[in-house]
Amino acid sequence: MNGDLDGLNLVQLLDRLEPAPEPLPISLMPQTVGWVWLGIGLVVALLLLIREFLRHRRANAYRRAALDALSEAGDDPARIAQIIRRTALTAYPREEVAALTGEHWLAYLDRTLPGDGFSNGPGRVLANAPYTSVVPTPGLAELARHWISGHSTARRGQRT
Repeated sequence: MNGDLDGLNLVQLLDRLEPAPEPLPISLMPQTVGWVWLGIGLVVALLLLIREFLRHRRANAYRRAALDALSEAGDDPARIAQIIRRTALTAYPREEVAALTGEHWLAYLDRTLPGDGFSNGPGRVLANAPYTSVVPTPGLAELARHWISGHSTARRGQRT
């Protein structure tokens, strides 16, 4: 061995060792252009999903407001009739809804939600509820809730 290292013990020899060089830092940037495009594509897709979610939420704000009003209305047929009328005026063209009364109104409600709960069910009371005092009808609030949540607005050009 080397002459200047003679007589040194192991600890002293270890102290003379030079530390290993530190490796260069690893870059977090993608190494190929494909990963950059994939990242851009994912960000764009996420932004489009957020925009669609917000558009859908805005388009259905009237439904949430109507459901809140319906929960406050309880079983009062006159208030339920008013809430359904306001909701229909928001969801459909005014010319199509505003003049409807009686049986035509009930038939219209049935056309916008499959079934006949308005013409032949608890919804029949809505034809006269705004004009006379009507006894609360079992199932009316649930039918109104079902109509508000599920009526189709496809005829107006909106997607729900």
